[in-house]
Amino acid sequence: MEKLKSLVPENLKQTVGSSTVDDLPSSCSFLLRLFQQSQLFFQVIGDLAMDPENALCGKKKDAALELKRQGNQCFLKGDYAPALVYYSQALQVAPMNAVDMDKNLVATLYVNRASVLLKMDLQLECLRDCNRALQISSNYAKAWYRRGKANASMGNFHDAIRDFQMSKSVEVSFNGKKQVDDELKIIQRQHKRSNTVLEHSNNNKLDDFDEPIQVKLHVTTSNKGRGMVSPIEIPPSSLVHVEEPYALVILKHCRETHCHYCLNELPADKVPCPSCSIPLYCSQRCQIQAGGRMLQNVPDNKEILKDLSDDLRKYVQEITLPSFADLRTDDVPEHKHECDGVHWPVILPSEIVLAGRIVAKFVGQGGVFADASNLVDMLNLSHHFSEMHADSKLECIIYSIILSSCLRQFFPSQLPVNENTISQIVILISQIRTNSISIVRMKSFDAPGSRDQSGRLSSVVPFTCNMEQVRVGQAIYTTGSLFNHSCKPNIHAYFNSRTLFIRTTASVTVGCPLELSYGPQVGQLDCKDRLKLLEDEYSFKCQCSGCSMVHIPDLVLNAFCCINSSCCGVVLDRSIFNCENKKTKDYLTVDEQSRLEPFMLTDSFLHAGPSHCLKCGSYRNIKSSRSTVDEAWIHFTRLQQEINSNRVSETTVSDALRALCSLKSTLHAYNKRIAEAEDNLSQAFCLLGKLELAADHCKASIRILEKLYGENHITIGNELLKLSSILLSVGDCNGVECIKRLSEIFRCHYGWHANAMFPFLNILEEETHKFVSTDV
Repeated sequence: MEKLKSLVPENLKQTVGSSTVDDLPSSCSFLLRLFQQSQLFFQVIGDLAMDPENALCGKKKDAALELKRQGNQCFLKGDYAPALVYYSQALQVAPMNAVDMDKNLVATLYVNRASVLLKMDLQLECLRDCNRALQISSNYAKAWYRRGKANASMGNFHDAIRDFQMSKSVEVSFNGKKQVDDELKIIQRQHKRSNTVLEHSNNNKLDDFDEPIQVKLHVTTSNKGRGMVSPIEIPPSSLVHVEEPYALVILKHCRETHCHYCLNELPADKVPCPSCSIPLYCSQRCQIQAGGRMLQNVPDNKEILKDLSDDLRKYVQEITLPSFADLRTDDVPEHKHECDGVHWPVILPSEIVLAGRIVAKFVGQGGVFADASNLVDMLNLSHHFSEMHADSKLECIIYSIILSSCLRQFFPSQLPVNENTISQIVILISQIRTNSISIVRMKSFDAPGSRDQSGRLSSVVPFTCNMEQVRVGQAIYTTGSLFNHSCKPNIHAYFNSRTLFIRTTASVTVGCPLELSYGPQVGQLDCKDRLKLLEDEYSFKCQCSGCSMVHIPDLVLNAFCCINSSCCGVVLDRSIFNCENKKTKDYLTVDEQSRLEPFMLTDSFLHAGPSHCLKCGSYRNIKSSRSTVDEAWIHFTRLQQEINSNRVSETTVSDALRALCSLKSTLHAYNKRIAEAEDNLSQAFCLLGKLELAADHCKASIRILEKLYGENHITIGNELLKLSSILLSVGDCNGVECIKRLSEIFRCHYGWHANAMFPFLNILEEETHKFVSTDV
């Protein structure tokens, strides 16, 4: 990018920087002609969309064989974890038609990996890999044998018998037949039957739920543009919207850990793309739905069906010729245009790859670029191109030229590279930056609690249930993008696989806008930081109630306390004071005044200033106070390092306790850093086995966070999860009430999906029943 930007003269940069939507085609034309005269540009396009035979993203038999050799060595030494990695890497680069020792290489690798999975007690994953090998080569005796071993391990003896019968039928060596026959006799003596376990996708249990949408929303227009409002009153936890993405892309840092189609975590038997070495999928279903081809069964292998009984023939066909007839066929495969070993989907930013998928879908559905706004009108999304920074405009146009040139190789007749096409892609990128939604997964660290011999939660694991949101994908939801942002949202978005769900988190009155958070919320960042983040990321100045009215969280989040110990007023630095001062005229209601009264006087912004208490007017030296906080925080940094290493010393905890006193004498009682300090101390005492002290500090942290976020925010639910596990560990009956409350919070945000998405709720509720039963 930087090399191409360096080709642009300053006068053209200025022209592009001042361009609007109306003169965008002219700017695109200037830049396109400039690049088409440069050898550097064609070199860049050649590197991004090179010949599949020479592409680094293509399949390489030699590389696959070397990885297979290393996997074999690890397997023979009993190093199963690295063997699994080597076989999986070999599958990524092995060509589908490659042969090794008279066997299809891909089928051999699936069988080898199945052997590792069986050794690691991953029977279901082993079974699926055997199925994949048999779909390529149905007369592969080792695959049938390994499948029988896996079924036997799971108690599926009826299927195991049929697997061994097939293995014996296709085995050509005398010793091999004898080994299978001996195994078969052992299984037949078990006299057990079990249903066949067929391969299935890694779908979340949420698919079992079919909750209807409880209200039809209306689109309205306000000072924020288009938005969604309710025509009726809606209670909390109501499902108001469900939508599949128009287009989606996985983020780069998740390519090795999450499925490239459904974005769920990859299992041990992850499935590569048969045509290139980049995407990984959780199942064949996802791989095929993304645009990949099915595993091909060698025609001669069908000969084995001739002499089989009807029952066994049907069994073999179910395994070797799976049907994916239930897959959605209305969509254009999103990976197909990226699947020729080209480099640009790997190298270009995720938002540009997402734009490429939208263009490919548009063209695949018959869209044409003859009209100057066909693509833009089709999506019907807002954008802020004219308000973008000059450098961002230049980058958008350059990326659009690159993307259209790369896509042209897949759509040679449908996608002309001219100013019309490029300008539409520029607006598309601007639409993505304004409207795309980040798909997140909730990541929990280990289990919410292990049990000791008595069956109670052990005393050292309450803090292994920490949770955080992890961004795994970026998508366009054409209707979902109509929900405007608020730093005090009344709806909550979450995801099952690719599907967007939106629920209310509070009562919504008739005609009230339904607004979600695009990221920053009241209580998480102060107002000035939220405004900056939203303007930088989404190119708009937030005017929600959280940013236009004075709220307690914005006052106390980063505030200092008054030097008068009997005063609860807040002391603000200049930047926060100036931001809050602009909002004073918007909040003067009786209700708001009564809530703010403990922290400030109604007219305090008129008479006080930065560094002065907004309640009594006392002065605090902010510079000196910051130094005090920085010195105290050194001890919490050291404490956090010891917590991360699971080795906490009494000395470090004692130092942190003294530092906490220093923080409390300097920062406001509801300052977020005090909550963080209390949380660190709670974790430390938990590791030291002093759970009563851990619970006290955890409660102190929650009291602050409730003031910042509100009592029913999902953040409070996460903190109650920690507290409940501590309380149950020490036999405190208050843990039961904690679990009831956190369950209510999670169900408010996730409805009936909560228990499926968060299995720890089931574990904690089970622990609650056990606790209550024991007390009785």
